[in-house]
Amino acid sequence: MSLLDALFKSGHLRTLDHALAQSLRRLDPSTPDTVLAAAALASLAVAKGHAGLPLAQPQALLGTDAAIDWPAPADWAVQLAASRWVAAPESVAAADSHVPLVLERDLLYLRRYREYERALASDLQRIAAYRPDGGDIAALAPLFAQLFPQADGEDDRQARAAALSLQHALLLVTGGPGTGKTTTTTRLLALLIAQAKLAGCAPPRIALAAPTGRAAERMAESVRQAVQSLAAVGLDVDLLAALPSSGTTLHRLLGTIPDSPRFRHHADHPLPFDVVVVDEASMIDLPLMAKLADAVATGTRLVLLGDPDQLPSVEAGDVLAAILAAAGDGETLSADDAETWRLLHGGSTGGRGRAEGSDEGQPFAGRRVHLQRGWRQHGSLQLAPLATAVRAGEADAALSLLRGGELSGVHFHEDTADPLQVARAALLEHWQSLADAADPAEALARANRLRILTALREGPHGARALNARIEAELTGPGARRGAAHFHGQLLVVTENNYRQHLFNGDTGICLRDEHGELRAWFPGDDPAQPRVFHPAALPAHESAFAMTVHKAQGSEFDVVWLLLPARGNRVLSRELVYTGLTRARRELHLAASESTLRDALSRHAHRWSGLGRRLRKKLIF
Repeated sequence: MSLLDALFKSGHLRTLDHALAQSLRRLDPSTPDTVLAAAALASLAVAKGHAGLPLAQPQALLGTDAAIDWPAPADWAVQLAASRWVAAPESVAAADSHVPLVLERDLLYLRRYREYERALASDLQRIAAYRPDGGDIAALAPLFAQLFPQADGEDDRQARAAALSLQHALLLVTGGPGTGKTTTTTRLLALLIAQAKLAGCAPPRIALAAPTGRAAERMAESVRQAVQSLAAVGLDVDLLAALPSSGTTLHRLLGTIPDSPRFRHHADHPLPFDVVVVDEASMIDLPLMAKLADAVATGTRLVLLGDPDQLPSVEAGDVLAAILAAAGDGETLSADDAETWRLLHGGSTGGRGRAEGSDEGQPFAGRRVHLQRGWRQHGSLQLAPLATAVRAGEADAALSLLRGGELSGVHFHEDTADPLQVARAALLEHWQSLADAADPAEALARANRLRILTALREGPHGARALNARIEAELTGPGARRGAAHFHGQLLVVTENNYRQHLFNGDTGICLRDEHGELRAWFPGDDPAQPRVFHPAALPAHESAFAMTVHKAQGSEFDVVWLLLPARGNRVLSRELVYTGLTRARRELHLAASESTLRDALSRHAHRWSGLGRRLRKKLIF
């Protein structure tokens, strides 16, 4: 049996993957089976979140130990390089647009994804290579001291991020929940506004964006709160007035075009902003990040915020991880950066980081600051020790904390497979209250107080099965008679619709309007004015009483029920558990068995990509 047939008949390939291979065979019947199988696997790799297929590790892509007679990687590469369907371009050159596959080093790409990767690396290098004119840095010292009164301390990384923003166009600010990423950004922006004012320029045009509407709303809310804090300590009102007060999704920022995957803003029509700040960068997939970078003009500052320990994007790529790897750990200051820090402290180094040379010859000029201090958590939730153990993959420590019962607000339901069995009354009371809200805005606000999060979408403990049971509880046996929607139903969009500005992961609620007609309400730019749609006009969607952890990224809920499957699954990872539990603000319920939790914490959510390698090269523009 051929390799392609063996893969397809054993259920490893999707119909779409197999169809790609078959189409190549029809176009050229002489195409070797190894090339056809590689094409199908490259397609499968993208579906599983990878940028390409590693020829040396094809078995790992399947997620099983099935006995497959794989070609030797070196022989496979030779056969692919000789195929008319495979390009092997030199260096960073674009691949021939007439071939569907690209072989580069040990990775086989679908050509489109190789080009996304190549373009993104080039654009990030271009953005980072620009050095803004810092102007009179010393003149900013009084404001810097006001913004960061503790900046002379041993490790004030928030202040370091702001200092780096004065002379670098690409800045990465990373950290876990509550480490102050948005607070840091607000003060950083105030410093940039003051820098422009000192130079006699207009205040910089600033955009705040995130992958989802909920994440953008949370970011804008955090900025508004930070502005209030700065006003309370007497910061210049003119600086505060120039700070942004609202956020938007990346799709809206880039300008969606109905019925097209393209955007209005691109290299030939760049974004009209001087500073673009993007939160939840770990959620951004390879194609979207490539389109964002393409639309950022040379000279525009790009600030990416994110938690590197969260799950990578649902779609292909682990872009944030690759950029961070290229940027280094951020612990060493260049001579220029150390001088900037000295001037901001009135000539004192303040005991800050080491200085090693200049930026000359650095392959990637992006700067990273990882924030570590503090965790945002309600007084009733003591999450940090558990999150730290999960992030490190320390199963013994995590289980000890969970079983000890000493973490305030954290509840471990060991060997519980169904939250409806142990908390049915409380859960139903919450969901029923959504239908009784005074208006859609209040219903949407209530909806964010509680959510069930699952590792899986399918299966008895998956989001789909749970939603079906919850729907039955809320509507009664046979009450819906096949109706697709009902009053009080939570919804999540599962595909992008550029015409309606509804995107994968957006959540809304079905309610009857003043005429008794059922309508679907989704958050808008103004939280008090949700957008309304007829349910039948919505893009693909499903109930959202229970959601996968992936779908919940970028959101937070007062109470989270995190449900892991009864048996181990390849989708489980420490990143999934960490992402799920850090969605909780006030209370966390974790339902899992010891074996499943150990299985999850033993595994990383790894993605294959060549982006980090490209960024570490010195490119010429």
